Amino acid sequence: MGVIQGITEFLPISSSGQLVIIPHLLGWNLSGPEAFIFNVLVQWGTLFAVFIYFRKDIQDISVAFVKAIMSGRPFVSKDACMGWYIIVATIPAVIAGLLFKDTVQFVFSSVKGTGFFLLITAVLLYLAEYLGKRNRDSKTFATSDAIWIGCFQVLALLPGVSRSGATVAGGMIKNLDRSTAARFSFLISIPVMIGAGVLALNDLIELQATKSFLMPLLVGFVCALISGYVAIRWFISYLNQHTLYLFATYCLLLGAFVVLAWN
Repeated sequence: MGVIQGITEFLPISSSGQLVIIPHLLGWNLSGPEAFIFNVLVQWGTLFAVFIYFRKDIQDISVAFVKAIMSGRPFVSKDACMGWYIIVATIPAVIAGLLFKDTVQFVFSSVKGTGFFLLITAVLLYLAEYLGKRNRDSKTFATSDAIWIGCFQVLALLPGVSRSGATVAGGMIKNLDRSTAARFSFLISIPVMIGAGVLALNDLIELQATKSFLMPLLVGFVCALISGYVAIRWFISYLNQHTLYLFATYCLLLGAFVVLAWN
């Protein structure tokens, strides 16, 4: 499950969707709360993968952001502005996550619902390739782009809607090139995954998890970190030369199979 999370978190095929579907395919009897907590906390492995891969970007943005605020000129540089863009893009998902946490957790128990949401991911990816002109890079990035992509990130609260797929699609629909959209997508995953993980830790404490549950969490975390780092490197390289149609087709076929196979 950790390997699957690491690979699919950054490929636009919905890691949450895969983590809902696979236990049912293999006949694993996981309780709703434990499965939800496992899925969220294992995402921290992929969070560390983002930290490692984008460590220079994160350092540059963080230093520029703090210096700009201290100097009284919060928007003085491109990196300082990017820090604000990440915050702005995170706000919609934070609000939606707090308001609809119980609903989202309930949806994680619906395999057929996950199939429908995978179809939505497929539609978003097809639209991104069809509508996007891909004639803008990070130099033209604006606050309106951050808000727009942040709203697409809200959709990813639902299992089956790929977070990277939705946010990359949102960026491409605004005519950003694939690499720029993907880079911003990965950067805005940081605060969302931190917040979701903190809430899941609280749930884990309330659940009074046993040692037998904590060990799978640790193993899943390590596997997600390693596979996630590999997936980031590969996906960014892939986007420089290829379209998203492959992933859109995968989501379409898997979503259709799940919807038809589960009653």
